[in-house]
Amino acid sequence: MVNRCGLLTVKNEPVPLKAVSVEVRVCGFVADVSSTLEYENSESSPVEAVFVFPMDSDSAVYRFVARVGGKDIEAEVREKQEAREEYDDAMSSGQQAFLLEESDESPDVFRLSVGSLPPGQSASVSLSYVTELPLQEDGALRFCLPGVLNPRYTPAGGESVTAEAPGIPGGAVPYTLALGAHISSPSSIDRVQSNCPLSPLEYLAEDKSQAKVSLSPGHKFDRDVELLVYYTRAHEPSAILEGGQQSAPAGSLMGDTAVMLSLYPEFPGAGSSAPSSFGEFIFLVDRSGSMGCEMSSQGGGQQRIESARDTLLLLLKSLPLGCYFNIYGFGSTHESFFPESVEYSQDTMDKALAKVKTMQADLGGTEILRPLTEIYHKPCLPAHPRQLFVFTDGEVGNTKQVTDLVKTNSLSHRCFTFGIGEGASSALIRGMATEGSGHFQFITGTERLQPKVMQSLRFALQPAVREISVRWDVPSGLEVSSLSPPLKALFQGQRALLYAQLKGQCDHSAEGSVLLEYKLGDEPYKSKLSFSLKPDKESGLTIHRLGARSLLRSLEREEREQEGEEEKKAVRKRATELSTQSGVVCSHTAFIGVNKENKQPVQGPVLRRNIPRYQLNCPPMVMCFSSTAGAQMIDSSDHHFTKGVLRSNRTARSGRSSFNIFHSKSSQRGTPPAPEPQEDPLLKLISLQKANGSWDLDEALLAVLGKKKKEVASKMPGKGLDKTAWATLLALLWLHGFKLDSRDEWQFVALKAVSWIKAQPGLDVAQCVQAGATLLGCQVDPQSLGM
Repeated sequence: MVNRCGLLTVKNEPVPLKAVSVEVRVCGFVADVSSTLEYENSESSPVEAVFVFPMDSDSAVYRFVARVGGKDIEAEVREKQEAREEYDDAMSSGQQAFLLEESDESPDVFRLSVGSLPPGQSASVSLSYVTELPLQEDGALRFCLPGVLNPRYTPAGGESVTAEAPGIPGGAVPYTLALGAHISSPSSIDRVQSNCPLSPLEYLAEDKSQAKVSLSPGHKFDRDVELLVYYTRAHEPSAILEGGQQSAPAGSLMGDTAVMLSLYPEFPGAGSSAPSSFGEFIFLVDRSGSMGCEMSSQGGGQQRIESARDTLLLLLKSLPLGCYFNIYGFGSTHESFFPESVEYSQDTMDKALAKVKTMQADLGGTEILRPLTEIYHKPCLPAHPRQLFVFTDGEVGNTKQVTDLVKTNSLSHRCFTFGIGEGASSALIRGMATEGSGHFQFITGTERLQPKVMQSLRFALQPAVREISVRWDVPSGLEVSSLSPPLKALFQGQRALLYAQLKGQCDHSAEGSVLLEYKLGDEPYKSKLSFSLKPDKESGLTIHRLGARSLLRSLEREEREQEGEEEKKAVRKRATELSTQSGVVCSHTAFIGVNKENKQPVQGPVLRRNIPRYQLNCPPMVMCFSSTAGAQMIDSSDHHFTKGVLRSNRTARSGRSSFNIFHSKSSQRGTPPAPEPQEDPLLKLISLQKANGSWDLDEALLAVLGKKKKEVASKMPGKGLDKTAWATLLALLWLHGFKLDSRDEWQFVALKAVSWIKAQPGLDVAQCVQAGATLLGCQVDPQSLGM
């Protein structure tokens, strides 16, 4: 059934957003994006259209233009309250006005107001932003255009940041998306993949360094759109210099040269040995009702909670003996498997697995702050660094409060996060990992969660990188001012981006260098990158804007950390000045545009229309209303963000209402249960492994191997071979012989098995490997087993 909550006109027609078009220019590992939204007022009265939409939290929004009646209205960045008052004044006088603002609470939610659009008139608004493209585990660069804005759960006493973003099923989205991407790379472009249908990749240069691709026509904007861009050469350290804006004052960020460093630290030998037995691993799993949604918006896939259960099985089997662990589930309430973290053993692993199998999406809302607080209050174990793994679909309203808490405890806890399913908050997932010196992953569509979690486990099992320092060497006359926060985490094979401002003048034929030094365990490492000081004149202001955004985020964090109000005001003033000077909007500013040349005020009362966003079809939801003017779905006069919620500044308006959305504990839909899916043989084999790394030769293992007990016994070499050793070798050979493409998922399981086999006295490994490979009908190089 179509959700009609505030989505239709009085004539039951969708209003008034008609289409979205997006142009993406990918240059290396940065994207410059221009989005245009087409509006049309088909009603007989003036309309104010409100569109609440998601955006990647690392984006720097730098331009906002409206086109009405053939005239472009260029918006300006102003202090947020000043911009709101100007918008209100324009609306009250019948002028056309446009307001774009970032949520105070969550930097990945924006709100666009198109005011006083006369009957029969069309308008288009365009916003431009730049963003970094995160590196995936397979070497791809990921661009995501968020299309799903799920309701953000808001704790008691707060108000929803998505209250004006009504959700509808994908087929009812009344607008389409056209997207084209132009890609340029220092090396050739190998391929581009997407979760949506694409046109064939068209190369624009003989060396394949430039290409273009687009979405197939008529695409309904009913899911996050992902582009995965693969370059042929491995990513290499680089420094890109960008000349300043000639019209900007000398000595200002926009007037000086800006530099972006891309560093790829290497740790020889990291990850090649068995994992250390030290460490405390806390797994915090979202069990809110929304985790009952399917992973893919197109249906037919696993539920998010099912994927989380499979992943916990894999994690529990991959942990090393001697470490400590615990598992928390959270929703409106939270609970832990054990009162305190327990030592990893066969007994504790079995108890945890039994509880994992019963986990459901049955704990209501998404209150993550309380379990985090409880975890952080528990004393850490000596000699066991605490690693926190968070699995969530990321639908929370108090994002900054959560990330601030993570940062406060970052010296004693590393935080690894996983955004599950479409609509996960990038501000929450990225923010927790960044502030917690960890790593983040997003898993959408039909992707398997397990390979990405295993990559993060590899990072977590590496000793923490310590004593990170970045030293610049530039000619006299130049001064380097960092625009990025200090590096707190480095991981094998992962990119680290740093931004800086070069103040002063120098000979452009000269060179500079940067030295990255760090320690992994007790081993010191260093890498040096030299670069020309001649700026690139053709790159626009992309690096300046990304650098400004990085510094603005740091200032916003600094403001929240200040205790005194005067100190907060001082930092807020710095952020506002930087935002207005750079043209990059932040939580303290907004874009405002007014059509001042329209001499004829719009006549008649203005109707309020909230534009629908696609929302995943999840289990039943309960809506709680509170209003001083009677219960209603959305207060049509309530339109401003204040402290992360939409709140009015117009004194003439009466009444206010708000609503929180959370999922009911029941996920039953009154439909017959679907047939039980067949168990994945890989997960089945892994589930049979003991905590010490061995397997028993039992019927369950034989079923996975596809062999009879008598056949396996007859092929066992040697008379004195232990059955457990034979079973473990067979399981190891099966993994290498038939599941090599899933190695990322079972590598730690295999390492434990190899360690256990090596500890068995008098075992002729070569003879056993040959006999086992013959029995299973596979070819395995004994060297590849690590024995």
